[in-house]
Amino acid sequence: MNCNEAAGLLPAYGDGALDPMQSAAVEQHLLACTDCAGRRDEQVALGVRIKRDAPYFPAPPSMRSRIDAVVAGTRKPARSPPARARWRWLGAGAFAGSMATVLAWLIGSAVLDWRDGTDLAGEAVASHVRATLSNHLTDVATSDRHTVKPWLSARLDYSPPVQDLASEGFALAGGRVDYLDRHAVATLVYRYRAHVVDVFVRPGAASAARSPSPAVSTVRGFNVVRASGAGMDWLAVSDASADVLTAFVSRLARGDAVP
Repeated sequence: MNCNEAAGLLPAYGDGALDPMQSAAVEQHLLACTDCAGRRDEQVALGVRIKRDAPYFPAPPSMRSRIDAVVAGTRKPARSPPARARWRWLGAGAFAGSMATVLAWLIGSAVLDWRDGTDLAGEAVASHVRATLSNHLTDVATSDRHTVKPWLSARLDYSPPVQDLASEGFALAGGRVDYLDRHAVATLVYRYRAHVVDVFVRPGAASAARSPSPAVSTVRGFNVVRASGAGMDWLAVSDASADVLTAFVSRLARGDAVP
């Protein structure tokens, strides 16, 4: 089993949904692959955070009273209410149930969207730290963007824009293929003074305009800046200052480099 196969099975493995043979194959791969084991640990941690932090809404007392009344009504025969009253009661119950479902969906979507952004930043930082500690920042080490771009394009199902902004203080050092949100993603590596900057580039909405202001967050002491532009989603990680990183990502998202 290789990493691509294991990545697709990790969610089902974590839920205990694999058959014994698949589960054994995944476990054997995890024992030999620290990257996939790290992704497994991140998924486990995510599940713990969702159980701990996702909002829980107990049923209101009125609902409990209605349920008790229904249960009590099934214990002894009672005269059926008129058809019109029956339909009115059922209609009110259905409307209340629909509204509760819509409310739960809206709240759940908002929480998951927020969690998605937070977890994506954490995953990017984990990848940045792992690449730095393993001294494997680049798969293709060169400052020639005309070499980096085709190398990445040949290994992905999209062609990422590659810019060398050495004249602006950000020298291209190369690139690598990494994983973000369980998908292979182009990672451009830049050097700014004594700092290493990882830029994860993946396709965004083709019609999306550049974000008016990049989203900035801090995870484990690293600054994470995310923006959209040039048909791509850009996410940069570095220990460089947030304002410097924000200006850099905004520059990349404009996509106005000289060809």
